Amino acid sequence: MFNEILQSPDLWERLARERRTIVLYGMGNGADKILCVCSERGIPVRAIFAGDGFVRGQRFHGMTVQHWDDIKATYGAENVVVLMAFASSRPEVLENVRRISAEATLLAPDVPVFGNGVFDRSFALAHSAELSAARELFADEESRRIFDLVLRYKLSGDVRYLFDAVSDPCETAKNVLRPETIRTAADLGAYTGDTVRALAEIAPNLQTVYAMEPDARNCRKLSEYAASETRFRVIPVAAAAWDTETELAFDGSGNRNASMLAARSAALGDRPAKMRVVRAVPLDRVVGSEPLNYIKYDVEGSEREAIMGSREVILRSRPTLAVSVYHRNEDLFALPLLIRYLFPAYRRFFLRRAAGIPAWDLNFYAAGD
Repeated sequence: MFNEILQSPDLWERLARERRTIVLYGMGNGADKILCVCSERGIPVRAIFAGDGFVRGQRFHGMTVQHWDDIKATYGAENVVVLMAFASSRPEVLENVRRISAEATLLAPDVPVFGNGVFDRSFALAHSAELSAARELFADEESRRIFDLVLRYKLSGDVRYLFDAVSDPCETAKNVLRPETIRTAADLGAYTGDTVRALAEIAPNLQTVYAMEPDARNCRKLSEYAASETRFRVIPVAAAAWDTETELAFDGSGNRNASMLAARSAALGDRPAKMRVVRAVPLDRVVGSEPLNYIKYDVEGSEREAIMGSREVILRSRPTLAVSVYHRNEDLFALPLLIRYLFPAYRRFFLRRAAGIPAWDLNFYAAGD
C-alpha cells in the first residue's frame, strides 16, 4: 500500500507544478500555515475567498477577501485550484464544500494543528516503517480502512477520502468503548464539560469523572457544570495533564491554538500569543490509588506527556484509552506505537474518526482486556 501511495506526487509537489490559478478558501490560523508552506515552496496563491457571511471587504495577507462567485467570474471555476484553509464538521459547511468541489478542483492541505513541517511524501517515506508498524496494530478492518483513507488524504489533500473516512459512532461505542463497563473515568482536555456530557449519554453506570482543563475560562464553565451535575460526580482539575508536576507557559489564544506555548506553530509567529503560566500535573497524582475504567486524551499536542503521566494508573487499572492522534504530524503512528511499547498487556487497538475536514477528530483506542 505504501509503495503505491508514495509513487504518486504529493499535494505540495502537484501544487508546485500547477498552471491554474491557486486560491485560498478561508482565513485564520489554518490559512496562515498554508500560506507559509506555499511561500517556502514557491507556490503562488493569487486570491482568497470566504463564505458569504464572512466577506466584509477586509484584506488578508494583502489580498481582498472575495465571494466564491467573484472568483468564478474572474478566473472561471475550471481554471482554479481551491485550497480549503479552515476546519469544520458542520453539515451545511461540508455540503458547501461538496458544491464547490463539483465546480472546481478543491483540496484541503493537511497542516499540523501543533508543531511545524507537513505530512508530505518525504515525511511519509522517512517514517514508512513506523507507519506500517502502527497499521499492523489494528484489530479490525474498519481501523485499517480509516488509516488508509486518512493517509491517502494527508498526502493528496483530496477531501473525497475524508468524506469516506467516517466511522459509525454507535458501532464505536458498542464494539470499542463498551460504555457499560465505565464507572470511573478521566477526561484530559475536558474543555467546558461537553465531552463529559457526551460520555454520560452512553455510559449508564458512570459514577466519577476526573476532568482536567488548563484554560481558565473553560475551567470556570467546567466547574459550573460540575456543580450542576447530579447523575454522577465530576471533579474539575484546573491543570494541564503532563508527565511531571510543574508550571508551563500556556498560549490561551483560543480555538485550536490554546496549548502549551512550546507547541505553537512557527507559522503563527506574527500573531500575538496570550501568554500565561498554568499548573501542570500527572494524572497519576490526580487520581492517586483510584482505579479508572476509561481515559480520554485530547490535550492539543501534549498527548505524549499526558500518557507518560498516566503510566501508574494504566498499569494498575488497564482502562480503555481514547487518544487523539491528529494534532501533530507524527501522532498517527508515534502515539499508537508508544502505547504498545509502554503497555504490552494491551492487545486490542482501534482507529475511528468522526466527520469533518481536515483529518481531525481521529482517535486511537486501546482496550486493556
